[in-house]
Amino acid sequence: MDYRNMGRTGVSVSSLCLGAMTFGQPSEDSFMHGVAASEADSFRMMDRALEAGINFIDTADVYGDDGLSERVIGKWFADRKNRRDVVLATKCRFRMFDGRLGTGASRRRIMEAVEASLRRLQTDHIDLYQIHMQDTRTPEGEVLRALDDLVTQGKILYYGCSNYAAYRLVQADWIAEKRGFQGFATLQAQYSLAERSLEREHVPYMQQAGIGLLPWSPLAGGLLSGKYRKGEPAPDGSRMAKWGERMSRWDTPRNWRIVDALRAAADTVDASPATVALAWLLTRPTVTSVITGVRTMEQLEANLKAAELTLPSDVIERLDEASAEAPGYPYDFIKNVDGRW
Repeated sequence: MDYRNMGRTGVSVSSLCLGAMTFGQPSEDSFMHGVAASEADSFRMMDRALEAGINFIDTADVYGDDGLSERVIGKWFADRKNRRDVVLATKCRFRMFDGRLGTGASRRRIMEAVEASLRRLQTDHIDLYQIHMQDTRTPEGEVLRALDDLVTQGKILYYGCSNYAAYRLVQADWIAEKRGFQGFATLQAQYSLAERSLEREHVPYMQQAGIGLLPWSPLAGGLLSGKYRKGEPAPDGSRMAKWGERMSRWDTPRNWRIVDALRAAADTVDASPATVALAWLLTRPTVTSVITGVRTMEQLEANLKAAELTLPSDVIERLDEASAEAPGYPYDFIKNVDGRW
C-alpha cells in the first residue's frame, strides 16, 4: 500500500480510502436498500482493509438511515479498540431531519451536525470533516469560521469540502488566507475515466494550492467494473439493474468506448477492468486517495489490487485518449493559440 499526504496536511493516508456509504442495511424506503452490506459484513471488510494497509475511512452523516453508516463504524471502533489506527473522515450538509434547520452548512447546522456525528462514531474527534456540497445560501466565510472554531476546540483536526464549484473553492481559499484560517485540505469530488470535468478548472488550481483530491465514484457507478456490456441487460442485483433510469446517463457512445479501452488495458496488464480504472486514477495529479465503496469482500479484494498495480505509460496514454473530452470554450481557444490549456 502506498501512502500520501492528505492534501496540504502532514497526515499520511493510504492511496485507497474505504468508502462506507454501503455500511449497514437501510430500510426498504432507502435508495440504498438491497445494495448495502450488513453490519457484520461491514465489520469484516473494515478488518480486512486495515489488515491490507488501508488506514483511511470515509463516511457521512447522511449515509443510511439516521446516520447508519456512522453508527456501524462507531460500533466497530468500540468493539475493536482501534480508533488510533484510522484516519476518519465524515461530512455534513444534506438533510438529516425535517424543517428548514435540518439541512445546509450554516454555523448552527455544522455545530449541531458535528456533535451528532461524534456521538454516532463513538469518538472524541474527527480527523477530516467535510462540507458535503457548497451551500449557496450561506456565506463561505461563515462556513470556514465554524470549521476553524471546531479545529480550535479539538473536535475536528482538519477540514475539507466536497462537490464544490471551482470558483467557490478559490473563494474559500482566499477567505482562509485573509482571515488566518486553516482552509480546506482536500476536495472530494466525482472523478473517473468517465467523468473528467474536474481537469478543466479544479485540478489546475488544486495543483497550485496543494489541495488534495479524493475521487468518489471512481468506477462511475459500476460502469467501469467490467460487468456491463453495451446492449446487454445489467446483471441481477447490480446498481444499474436496481436504479435503471438513475444510471442511464452512463449509456453513451463515449462511455462504451472507454469500457472497450479499459477491457483491452486489463487484458494487457492481466488485471480486472475495475483494478485498472482505480490504478489510472492513482496516476492523476493531486489525487491523495481514491474512495472505493464496496458492499462485498470480493469487491474489496479486487480493489486492493489497484494499490499494487503500476500501469505502463502506453496503457495510460491509450486510456487518456479513449476518455478525452472536448474541453470547450475558452479552453479550446487557448489551446489553439498556446498549444495547451
